[in-house]
Amino acid sequence: MSTRYLIAAVALVAVLAACGSSMNPGPNEKNPLEIETETGTAHLTVEVADSEAEREEGLMGRTSLGANRGMAFLWDEPVESSFWMKDTLIPLSIAFWDERGRIVGLFDMQPCREDPCPTYGPDEPFVGAVEANLGFFEEHGVQTGDHVELLPIA
Repeated sequence: MSTRYLIAAVALVAVLAACGSSMNPGPNEKNPLEIETETGTAHLTVEVADSEAEREEGLMGRTSLGANRGMAFLWDEPVESSFWMKDTLIPLSIAFWDERGRIVGLFDMQPCREDPCPTYGPDEPFVGAVEANLGFFEEHGVQTGDHVELLPIA
């Protein structure tokens, strides 16, 4: 009898853990992100950083980022802020978008190891940003005004 209860308890914990992770994506979840451009759709698979701690850590310390991979940074309401590359080891490109999903800024960023580091941000409020390997947006024809959509995990 006790083995049966143990198996049931383990199964219940596994189901609850799976439900919780799909309802609230975190930095280990992989969401599809699409950017509609004049020439087609650019596709990325992104980790989501939607808490202050996750946004602060970002891609710091990573030595590589896979092709067509990135990190999306999300806020519940528009912010006026900027990013820097302190302790980030790989060069990145970043796109910022507003509440309508419209790209309002694009920047190429180089790693920075010593203060002061340059900062990167648009001249208007944004609700999301996505970092990808340096040159990704240029290679895929992404421009300001293009539309971003973060899709749910399938």
